[in-house]
Amino acid sequence: MSLQGLWRCAELLRNPFKPAGLGSVRTATKRAGGTVSNHGGSPGKRLGVKKFSDEFVIPGNILVRQRGTVFHPGQHVKMGRDHTLYATVPGFVRFYKVPGARKDRKFVGIVLNKGEKLPRDEQNQGRSRFFGLVDLNAFKKEVAAEATASS
Repeated sequence: MSLQGLWRCAELLRNPFKPAGLGSVRTATKRAGGTVSNHGGSPGKRLGVKKFSDEFVIPGNILVRQRGTVFHPGQHVKMGRDHTLYATVPGFVRFYKVPGARKDRKFVGIVLNKGEKLPRDEQNQGRSRFFGLVDLNAFKKEVAAEATASS
């Protein structure tokens, strides 16, 4: 075997694709990505608390968007078909738990004044809102006072 034939064999051992004219072979620089069953293509639903404690709200304002009843409707709050809680009167938002009731049940309510606490003790404090925003008890006292003054 001649020196030139030996040189060709050595060249073939170093680079097997060069004599065939194939050039270099590219290898992947990244691994192949697998397929996923749930692509996460649905957008977020924007759930959560929309109005926080001591924020002023007007009737119809959405307080909480939720799936299921994480928060329950309290004083002057109603629940929509999709468990959305919304205000029915103007006032300030309060989050509270009822003592003696289910310990893990959280409520959202609306109070008239910013510093008020819920649940309201109506036995000692009286009602915070009245039909047509008229204090009927005070009205009865005024009528009784006028009746005694006229007689």
